[in-house]
Amino acid sequence: MQIKTNASLKAYHTFGIEQSCSYLAIVESLEDVIELFQNPRFTHLPKLFLGKGSNVLFTEHFEGLVIVNRIMGKEVTETDEHYLLHIAGGEDWPELVSWCVNQGIGGIENLALIPGCAGSAPIQNIGAYGLELKDICDYVDVLDLTTFENKRMHAQDCEFAYRDSIFKHALHGKCFITALGLKLAKQWQPINQYGPLYSIPEEQLSPASIFERVCQVRKAKLPDPTKIGNAGSFFKNPVITQDHYDRLTKKYPNVVAYPASGGMKIAAGWLIDQCGLKGKSVHGAQVNPMQALVLTNIDNCSADDIVALASLVKQTVWDKYQIILEHEVRFLNRTGETNLTQIEASR
Repeated sequence: MQIKTNASLKAYHTFGIEQSCSYLAIVESLEDVIELFQNPRFTHLPKLFLGKGSNVLFTEHFEGLVIVNRIMGKEVTETDEHYLLHIAGGEDWPELVSWCVNQGIGGIENLALIPGCAGSAPIQNIGAYGLELKDICDYVDVLDLTTFENKRMHAQDCEFAYRDSIFKHALHGKCFITALGLKLAKQWQPINQYGPLYSIPEEQLSPASIFERVCQVRKAKLPDPTKIGNAGSFFKNPVITQDHYDRLTKKYPNVVAYPASGGMKIAAGWLIDQCGLKGKSVHGAQVNPMQALVLTNIDNCSADDIVALASLVKQTVWDKYQIILEHEVRFLNRTGETNLTQIEASR
């Protein structure tokens, strides 16, 4: 296992912004992880696990140890009714979805091209086009970072919610996701109620046709992070009360929204677009002209540029709609997690 000092993080997160960390290690086994945590050199340092770095913004130099997960492997077993997949945390998520479709295993195709590693999927409870990870997750295997015991958490214990889980709260920093189990029904049922999937003719519906349509739409709407630095959807779709929604629709009858627990979920991209912010730039950072939900690094921008642009978007949406946007992307400062509100308050 190689450990680098004062390492550049530019190649390890999809924003591609020049940032650094005190130490960087690439792990390929659980033994590597345990060795790092038992090394007295790193005991008192903040530690951060990183998959593909597809959902993070390093706002400054990280004064700790960044651990890049490259633990690989996948196994498939079957029952009469299900395919049971055991996926190591370092596996690339888009490649996994493509592999499943090619193997004739359906039920995961709506989650095509979501960047990141399998081990990051439960943290965010990733979702797209009517499917969330919680709908297909059987269990999550974790390494307890205090006792170094392996534990299996069943899906119902993971407290999955919209872009949320126990791994962001009670277990944050206390465990490392080593693998996850997926349970996919052999009796495949399409999830095609959302937008571009609804137009696929019924006789053409299959895991492959949905996969292809999702890939087609994502490639058309979302910039490729290997060409234009970005972290995918920057903001969450906010949920507002029914009363707020009713007042909103009187003034803006074409608002894009869906029923959700607690009220109505508003399309954040629509809000940003309606504020005329598509293409808006702060130095080298830009609101993507095709998909307003994505903030991009178009010209060697700094993290400060992204923060300033995000703050501008948040304030503009609030001024027009009295809706608070929360960022989906994780913000990391010198020692760990922070957020836009904390950064704004400190300036």
